[in-house]
Amino acid sequence: MRVLVDTSVWSLALRREAQVRHPEAEELKNLIAARAVEIIGPIRQELLSGVRDQTQFVRLESSLAAFPDLSLVTADYVLAAKFFNACRAKGIQGSNTDFLICAVAVRSDSAIFTTDLDFGQYKKCLPIKLYEFKSHAEQSPARYRRSVPKRNH
Repeated sequence: MRVLVDTSVWSLALRREAQVRHPEAEELKNLIAARAVEIIGPIRQELLSGVRDQTQFVRLESSLAAFPDLSLVTADYVLAAKFFNACRAKGIQGSNTDFLICAVAVRSDSAIFTTDLDFGQYKKCLPIKLYEFKSHAEQSPARYRRSVPKRNH
C-alpha cells in the first residue's frame, strides 16, 4: 500500500520534543522502513516554509530529499477543483492544498495519512482512503495503563 503523508503527520515526526512520542510519528517511521511513503511538492513546501534557521532548513531539505515527489499533472488540479466543488455543495469547506492531496491520492491509489480531521469530512463525499493504524497503546492497552495502588480503607 502506498501512503501519501500529510503535513500534519510530518510535523509531529519532525518536532524537537523527543520526550513526547506521538504514535503517528512512530507509524511514519514504520512506513518509511516499508518504503510506502509518498509526498507531493505542496506538502514539501509547507514543511519547509517558516523554518527560520538556515541550518535547520538545509537539514530538513536534505532529509526530505530521500522522498521523491509524486508528479502533479493537469488532471490532478482539475480533479481537485471538482472535489472542492463537490464538498462545497454539501457544506464542507477545505483548502486547495487539501483537495489537491485528495486528487493525487485518488489518482495514485494511495491512502492519506493525516491527523487533520477535515479529511474525515472530505471522505463523506469523496472517494478517498484514509490510512488508519492502531497505536501500540490501542493494541495492548494494559501495557500502557498507569498502575494505581489500591487503597486500604
